[in-house]
Amino acid sequence: MQTYVLRRLLYMIPTILGITVACFVLIQFVPGGPVEQMIANIRAASAAQGANPAAAISEAEIENIKRNFGFDQPAYVRYFTWLGSALTGDLGESYTYNRPVLEVILERMPISLFFGLTSFLLSYAVCIPLGMWKARKHRSLFDTASSIVIFAGYVIPGYALGILLIIFFAGGTFLDLFPLRGVVSDNFELLSPGAKVLDFLHHMILPMVCYMVGEFAFLTMLMKNGILEELKKDYMRTAILKGMLPKTALFRHALRNALIPIATRMSEIFTLVFAGALLIEKVFDIDGMGLLVWNSIVSRDYNVVMGIILISSILTLFGRLFSDLLYTYIDPRIRLQ
Repeated sequence: MQTYVLRRLLYMIPTILGITVACFVLIQFVPGGPVEQMIANIRAASAAQGANPAAAISEAEIENIKRNFGFDQPAYVRYFTWLGSALTGDLGESYTYNRPVLEVILERMPISLFFGLTSFLLSYAVCIPLGMWKARKHRSLFDTASSIVIFAGYVIPGYALGILLIIFFAGGTFLDLFPLRGVVSDNFELLSPGAKVLDFLHHMILPMVCYMVGEFAFLTMLMKNGILEELKKDYMRTAILKGMLPKTALFRHALRNALIPIATRMSEIFTLVFAGALLIEKVFDIDGMGLLVWNSIVSRDYNVVMGIILISSILTLFGRLFSDLLYTYIDPRIRLQ
């Protein structure tokens, strides 16, 4: 086991290097970088004042802009400079926010982590017992009715569901039960500690439903199908024929084996910090990681993009390792070599 973990950790090094090199090279071919954007802004400001845009900036000034952004160096030099700084925990400075990249990421991390962790825990807490119950009541009225509801939610995109929820339950068009946007009220600072918690949770209900809806259907049906598959196997029939109650056999034998496919999804717990969904955040006006990624790509904020790619890659690889270790705990027959 220790040898396997050590080998996987060593494999992470070339994997992360390969990911960062590929993304860095790809970024270099994207037009409209920070240098081009600054030049365009200067010329636009000059044209607004009635001056000649072409004469608004000289070649020397352009070279100075390139030097300030580090684009006077070859691409491979910039990459190794960035990598050396990243190894010390310095991900550079954001071109857009004029602040350290790590500070910008950490500022938006809590809200995305809250959504990711809460939706993750709620999905597993509800979907596993629901999937088991659907398997026990297979083809019953409950199973059919719940499947219709689950698949109806699954086919609706999260952002579209968010718009419908706002129309019907927020803003006063039909009902005014929930806030329209944001994560807290305007008078949040004036509230008592208990009222602040309730206000925050009140704002989170509709976005949370949108975050969970897709994963909810997938996990429920995955669990149900896993249980049904295990119930057909000889060891389950043998246990029941020997006098074990079906419910006891389900929990003692079938459940553990049915959880093996679910374990692959557990690796996502390491990437919950980047669980922000762009369109959902746009609908509910939430300034989370999804919106940060989108804005950074649009504004060509390369340092923020590379910082997010680096952190998310590391967390994803650790998540995969965690998933493999979890396999061996659920199914002792599996041996890691």
